[in-house]
Amino acid sequence: MNTNCKLPLLSAFLSAAFFMASCGQEDIRTGSSEIPGEYNVKKDAASGAAIALADCTAPGWASQNGGTTGGGTAAETTVTNYAQLKSAIENTSVKVIRISGTITVAARLSLQDQSGKTLYGAGGARLVSTDQTKDGSGIINIKRCSNIVIRNLVFEGPGAYDTDGWDNAILDDCRNVWIDHCEFRDGVDGNFDIKNKSDFITVSYTKFHYLKTPKAGGPGGTDDHRFSNLIGSGDGATADAGKLNVTFVRCWWAPGCRERMPRVRYGKIHILNSYFNSTVSNKCIAAGVQANILVDGNVFENVKEPVNLMSGFTAVTVTSNNTFTNVTGNKAGSGTAFTPPYSIPVLSLASVKSDIMANAGATLSGNICNSL
Repeated sequence: MNTNCKLPLLSAFLSAAFFMASCGQEDIRTGSSEIPGEYNVKKDAASGAAIALADCTAPGWASQNGGTTGGGTAAETTVTNYAQLKSAIENTSVKVIRISGTITVAARLSLQDQSGKTLYGAGGARLVSTDQTKDGSGIINIKRCSNIVIRNLVFEGPGAYDTDGWDNAILDDCRNVWIDHCEFRDGVDGNFDIKNKSDFITVSYTKFHYLKTPKAGGPGGTDDHRFSNLIGSGDGATADAGKLNVTFVRCWWAPGCRERMPRVRYGKIHILNSYFNSTVSNKCIAAGVQANILVDGNVFENVKEPVNLMSGFTAVTVTSNNTFTNVTGNKAGSGTAFTPPYSIPVLSLASVKSDIMANAGATLSGNICNSL
């Protein structure tokens, strides 16, 4: 899994020994000329030893501005149906929600004006929406929240339809949010959008895709609206300037995604060690107004237009440490993107595809913390 974890207070000798034992087999590199990297203690897969959730910290942009821990080790509230889930989400005193089984979302959930909360799925947990209408679509809207963790959940919509509806999930004016080991599929307007001054966001080991045939004939005019991820809601949303800083690390834009992987306005966006392999793509990463994007250590396979340079972007750096196999369209950036203010473990390029295919999505047994 993908967290930075603190070393226990052991002797220097024992710490070093444990470090070598846990990380020595990892196929990672410690950095490049473009991006700093670091080793972090990793859960020993053979022993299955878990790291205390109290030591669990978010990587990437969500590590900044004080970090992101969600509800931490607060007592859990388990929910198994929509009424229980709605009540727990809206109750500010509930800090950790454990979602069990498949819950059909009768009406879009609203998490607003809260801080320090975790939503996670037990193995196999799904939140499902069957509403494809403009007003009734979407699974959860998260607004004016801070220090939120969402982990190990499948968000399943009814399929893409260009009716100006809602995404499976939206972050609206939020700070310090960590989306980890989730799966977003078949959203109506999109899978997962980040907008309206949201900042310090990390999305890790998360899978985006579409399994259902898109519905044609929507009033928006697009017959195939399998557009996955939008960052920034409009060119004129100037309050977003200097915000919308997002890390996508070890994510998978999988088959069915057509565009917006992601489509960016404003913000400093770090796309690291991710996998793009949707054969129906028109374009993948799209850089719009004031987009500042660093693309490093990714694998693009059987896609069109890996990097789409739109208008008004600040800079897009596509490092030499990316691979492009059977792709068409632009692969190059323009200008020099930002340098991340954080360190993050970096996989060797040769291991990205296999790692992502094995681990991205809701592949955990629950709210488990180990290393990125």
